[in-house]
Amino acid sequence: MVTTRHAFDMALEDLQREILRMGSLVEQSIANAVQSLEKQDIQMAKKVVEGDQVIDDLDLEIEDKCMKLIATQQPMAKDLRRIGTGFRIITDLERMADHATDIAKITIRFADQPLIKPLIDIPKMAGLAQKMVRNVLDAYVQGNVELAQEACKADDEVDHLYRLVFEELLEIMQKNTSTIFQATYLLFVARYLERIADHATNIGESVIYLETGQRKDLNL
Repeated sequence: MVTTRHAFDMALEDLQREILRMGSLVEQSIANAVQSLEKQDIQMAKKVVEGDQVIDDLDLEIEDKCMKLIATQQPMAKDLRRIGTGFRIITDLERMADHATDIAKITIRFADQPLIKPLIDIPKMAGLAQKMVRNVLDAYVQGNVELAQEACKADDEVDHLYRLVFEELLEIMQKNTSTIFQATYLLFVARYLERIADHATNIGESVIYLETGQRKDLNL
């Protein structure tokens, strides 16, 4: 006969697996969104937009599981912290997916226009953001505070690239006013990627809180 505690532990493991599944979908959504922009691939962009509903549904499903665990299992302090961390992680993941969708929608908006410049730093930002998502979720699974802290250091590099993109696009707009429309949207893309990295950092902070009970601001 399965004990109550064993059943609860299994439920927590299931919760973790679902969060990782959501994280994997979000990571792929970020990759596809930026790739669709690079290639000006409307069909890929549309798939990102459509896939956002899958992520939203999974977010609600995991949230419901968290609520049921709290309501039915009367978790102790450490368990309650684990469930609460799950809540925070899926909130950040859902917002990342929204930003990826926003990027895909921008692809669709001007897919019939040639890009005003080759995309170099924006894909670099996306690659760093994806790696951050992957690493902070690994840290979550492993309960590894050091990995969480190390993963979040990449946020500084993302911020640096964002400033480079901002300055470059501003210069392009000043030299040629006909680029303003597209350049403005490319600035939005860079900003969305910068925000994705911030949300990954939030997850890193959640991992540290889960393992230590201490709140640490890594977004400095």
